[in-house]
Amino acid sequence: MLDEPDKKLLDILIRDSRTSLKELAQQVGLSSPSVSERLRRLEDRGVIRAFTVEIDPQALGYTLQAIVRIRPLPGKLHIVQKLIEEIPEFGECDKVTGDDCFVARLFVRSIGDLDKLLDRIADKAETSTAIIKAQPIRRRPPPLAATAISKP
Repeated sequence: MLDEPDKKLLDILIRDSRTSLKELAQQVGLSSPSVSERLRRLEDRGVIRAFTVEIDPQALGYTLQAIVRIRPLPGKLHIVQKLIEEIPEFGECDKVTGDDCFVARLFVRSIGDLDKLLDRIADKAETSTAIIKAQPIRRRPPPLAATAISKP
């Protein structure tokens, strides 16, 4: 379970993972060594997996994003998964239950590029693609505090 100082540390780091140890300590009201120890424990417990940066795909020329549902043909699951892993334009991919085995996010520069990428797996899987128009909620972590779920 997370105590209040841990929640505050995570909240600050979620907003800016480059916040210095000194600044974290000031904002949380603890000493720098105490904050350092807390961060180490959060990493050891697997709560913090990485300190990262968010990159804008459009700034790199990837003007389109697509969500692709992928259903491998019989006997092709591992081949399709390996292809997805090898194609760098697949920014993320989840293996899911249901009719499709994978739901992936693709970063592409054009519809033509999207077609070329999907053609690479077309003989091994069925796909269903949706172009992303907007992302009203950016990737975010689960709530740090327990939330009450209201019942109807």
